[in-house]
Amino acid sequence: MAKLELVAEFEHQVTGVTVSEDGRIFVNFPRWSEDTAVSVAELMPDGSLRPYPNAEWNAWRNAKMAEVTPEDHWVCVQSVVCDWRGNLWVLDPAAPATQAVVQNGPKLVQIDLATNAVKRVLGFDESVAPQGTYLNDVRFSLTGRYAYITNSGPKGSLIVVDLERGDARRVLDGHPSTQLEKDVVVHTDGKPLRMPDGRGAMFAADSIALTRDGEWLYWKALTGKTLYRVPTAALQVWDASDDEITQSVEALGEYDVTDGFWFDARDRLYLSALEENAVKRLQGGRVETVVKDARLRWPDTFSEGPDGSIYITASHIMDMPWYVPGNAKEVRSQLFKIVDNG
Repeated sequence: MAKLELVAEFEHQVTGVTVSEDGRIFVNFPRWSEDTAVSVAELMPDGSLRPYPNAEWNAWRNAKMAEVTPEDHWVCVQSVVCDWRGNLWVLDPAAPATQAVVQNGPKLVQIDLATNAVKRVLGFDESVAPQGTYLNDVRFSLTGRYAYITNSGPKGSLIVVDLERGDARRVLDGHPSTQLEKDVVVHTDGKPLRMPDGRGAMFAADSIALTRDGEWLYWKALTGKTLYRVPTAALQVWDASDDEITQSVEALGEYDVTDGFWFDARDRLYLSALEENAVKRLQGGRVETVVKDARLRWPDTFSEGPDGSIYITASHIMDMPWYVPGNAKEVRSQLFKIVDNG
């Protein structure tokens, strides 16, 4: 079994991580239980965090939202992804505490890693990101033309973005494949994870991964066990109806409750088995446990380095004051690297 190597520890709650083709590491901190001072940062070799791309983009504060424009500042960043074409993409659902979407806030932002400058901001209007939407994670087609996003809000969906045209659309909106499964209860530390009012962890389409050939998109609800996939060709037909796309959707069976997905260079699907503080791997229909470690509290997001190393964040969602009243709103979290000879 593999081991975990601690890369960094944070005083705030991390979700996303991504590694560029030249080994630079970027992380993000959503505004869930605290109004964090830094939303997106580059992890420097000395362990310090550099607000990215600069301090101004990180200037938003919930308490001062009337003073800062949401379309060109980080509001509540959920995911960061390097496309290995020299760009960092930042996905901002702009819904602090996963609640109300801030008007003009939802966006996908492209940053040139050579200049550390924003190249493009793709804002999502209410036809793509209405109230109740929480943009969760994103993957990019091999050609770089399309982006695929999961929406883990109460009414789940996928978002397809044509980066060439600058257009986006919701698909499989309300379809069973993108919804939470009502009979699934998320467990952590051996017991149901619930808020004081009895509500559990309820997140729709969340986990997302693209096969290395770019031909298949995989996804799953966090509060769910059924794994789905669809050929990306079906998503790229811009005038295709949901009924037409549905005909291409495949259910692949039931697996663990998961958050992050990742296809590695050998086309093995990594799954964050959050109920077990573990990472598992699916290949050829067989699931194996890669690593299990008590420190891996809520394994969240994967990334792969240029040397093939797999990175994983531990976001400690079960330790949030949402679920444990009295816990600090500043949730300590970690970034690990999986040391695996398999």
